[in-house]
Amino acid sequence: MKNKLVYSTDQGRICPECENSLDDCICNDSSKVLGSGNVKIQLETKGRKGKGVTLVKDLAMTAEELKVIGKKLKNHCGVGGSVKDGTVEIQGDQREKIKTFLESQGIKAKIAGG
Repeated sequence: MKNKLVYSTDQGRICPECENSLDDCICNDSSKVLGSGNVKIQLETKGRKGKGVTLVKDLAMTAEELKVIGKKLKNHCGVGGSVKDGTVEIQGDQREKIKTFLESQGIKAKIAGG
């Protein structure tokens, strides 16, 4: 029977499959494609104290490719950002810049939301 432990004060959250900490989890295959390829660019301000963040969702890339495209987008826009849960977050309202950049890379994208 598998260990049902999901949190440890030593390691934090624990993967239920390999029983390593989530940071050291060996279950996640880095070559796995995360998104569907139906790329959406949207602005989100909810839960961010009014500060806008542009989200790029559903890029059909692996985790490593997402990190690379995230870095290129941050450099192109001249702002900070991060990659979280298969989504690229770029600070500020950068929707148009990101759309033109992705199209120059051969990636079709739509601006979602108002």
